[in-house]
This record gives sequence, C-alpha cells and structure tokens, in this order.
Amino acid sequence: MGVWVRKTPVVAVAIVALLGALGVFAVIKTFSGGIKLPQIGPECTVRADGEVTLDYVQMANAATITAVGLRKGMPERAVVIALATAFQESKLENLDNGDRDSVGLFQQRPSQGWGTFEQIKDPRYAADKFYSSLKKVKNYQQMRVTDAAQRVQRSAYPNAYEKWADESAVLARALTGRATSAVECSVSGAPALRGAAAAAALMEGLRLDWGKRLPESATVKQAAGLTVQVKDANSGWRYAHWLVAHASATGLERVRFGDREWHAPDGKWQAVTADGVLGAGQVIAEVFD
Repeated sequence: MGVWVRKTPVVAVAIVALLGALGVFAVIKTFSGGIKLPQIGPECTVRADGEVTLDYVQMANAATITAVGLRKGMPERAVVIALATAFQESKLENLDNGDRDSVGLFQQRPSQGWGTFEQIKDPRYAADKFYSSLKKVKNYQQMRVTDAAQRVQRSAYPNAYEKWADESAVLARALTGRATSAVECSVSGAPALRGAAAAAALMEGLRLDWGKRLPESATVKQAAGLTVQVKDANSGWRYAHWLVAHASATGLERVRFGDREWHAPDGKWQAVTADGVLGAGQVIAEVFD
C-alpha cells in the first residue's frame, strides 16, 4: 500500500512506474509536503484534519464499520481501532480468504470461534464481533491503537496496526459526523440502480448498518430517493457521509444537507443557493430516475 512519501521527483516517478507495472493500487495518505501517488480505478477522498484516498469498496466498508460501532454505542476511539485493524488485515476489503482459514474485513477465523464463514463474510457481523471483543479489553481507550487491536486480534505482527492510526483517525472524524463535507466520491458511468430499486437499496443499507440508531422517520420517497430526519448537524453529517460512501453501488445521484449538496458526477460538496438551503433537521437523498 502507498503511504505518505517524501521523495525527489525522479524517485517518485520511478515508484509510480513500478506500481503501474505491478498493477498495484493504493490507500494513500497525503499531507503538506507529501506526494500523492496515482490510484488505479475510481476513488473517494476524505478530508478531516488530514486526507485519505480510498476506492469505492474500501469507502463503503469503512462507512459500515463506523456505523456498526456507533450503533453499538462505541466511542470514536473504538472506531479508529476497528478501522486500523481492517486496514492492516484486509486493506478494507471483504476478502474470501487469508492466512489459514481467515476471512473477511478483520480476517477472523471460523476455527477460532468468530463464527461461520458466511457470518464472518457479512461486514456488519464481522464488525459487531470485533467491537464486542474490543469492549472487553480493559482501558482500551487509553492504549495505543496497535496495542488495543492486538488484544483482540492476537496477530503474529502485533505492532503492524499502528501505521494505520492516522488514516483511521481521519476516517473516524468524518464518518462519525465531526467533519463537514468531508467524504467526496465521484461516480461516473451508468448507475448501478435506478428509481424505486435504488431508493429501496439505500433504505435497506441504512437499516442494516444503523439498526435502531436510524431514526424511525427515515422514509422512502417512492422512486425519488429518501429523507432522513436528524436531531443535529453531527448526526446529519454521519448519514450524509454514509450515503455518499455507498453511492456507487446504490444509484445515488444527489445528497443535500443544510447549505451543502453532493452530486455524483463531479463528486464534490458545493454550496447551494439560499432558496435551496435545508434546515438542520433532515438529509435528502435523491437517486437516478
């Protein structure tokens, strides 16, 4: 995986060429002074006191891991630890295999009592099991990320999780709603779903990820999309960022919250005109018709 790189231009070009030849695509962290290596395929960018670039699959999995943590009432620190663990174990990809019988986002093993292959392959189940185990670790919030993760995972590489702590903190700030307009994904080409099917897929995903944390007033607007009633800006940005993170697979075209709007083709959050400003109480999601 690519990380923050401090290289001369000549060396950077050589690295890019090597990555292209190997067919490697990367999770990339960029801060001032760093060089952002190109990523093969579509991407999402998260900016929240730092920057992380992911592909659509990684972004959706990160959003689901975060939602499950918040649904269980876990603190943001727990979300950071879970994301760092999934970064290290699977690159935030829901893998079919791994070391011995390890599978899924967290590379949990059926033979070690984590569940069946089918259960562990469900990102929500896998994340729930991780958080349940982490919750049993005394004082995990005061530990280094890698120490807390290791108490759950018992990896042969106990210090490996720490290198993902910064990226995970950026993602957690955005996906828990503490950052505004922080998750941007551009979606091009034909939408995966349209109309009523797209709206239903969005609602089903919300219910599966958020469970009882999802307001009962979340409603499908037939073929147009859905509306989620929220109590404040923080919860509004949680749902708005979750929607954008899952846009590629659901046929989402537009998200509006407050005075900001995200549109799939350009993937950016933009200010809306005064007439289009919503109150802080609802997130509007529109799908392709």
